[in-house]
Amino acid sequence: MISKKMEEALNLQINKEMYSAYLYMAMSAQCAEKALHGFAKWFMVQYHEEMFHAMKIYNYILDQGGSVKLQTIEAPKEKFSSVKGMFEKTLEHEKTVTASIKSLVDLAKKEDDPATEIFLQWYVTEQVEEEKNAMDILQKFQLLGREEGPGIFQFDAALKERKLSVPSDFSELED
Repeated sequence: MISKKMEEALNLQINKEMYSAYLYMAMSAQCAEKALHGFAKWFMVQYHEEMFHAMKIYNYILDQGGSVKLQTIEAPKEKFSSVKGMFEKTLEHEKTVTASIKSLVDLAKKEDDPATEIFLQWYVTEQVEEEKNAMDILQKFQLLGREEGPGIFQFDAALKERKLSVPSDFSELED
């Protein structure tokens, strides 16, 4: 069983993960509108990963005898002037998510809730990967030196190869 305080915090994290999915969906759409289908695919895979993150927490709350309380998901407000700007926002956003996960771990320790603390370790590891992915792409933009020309099209083609590595049919997630 989780405490009510932990239940509320985890429900809030579901909202944050779903907002992340919305943000990446918006970025995907903006890339697709510019015919940058590789970047669009990268962000759509990211969308699916964020939804998976939300559903893992959803299932955990239920497994712990808690109640899932969904909240309004804020719409992303930004339109980006460049694809590089999207990845800068991605890194900034993932750092915010990392801080949120750290707060959950701290709460689990304070609540003397080792099960939730262990559950959250997956997210701690995942956030290292999320930040690294954004940093790697930003470094490649730096190497390109600009966002137009043949280099961006090769970069776009390379990102189109990204594959979804998490389930997207949430009805089949393990209880």
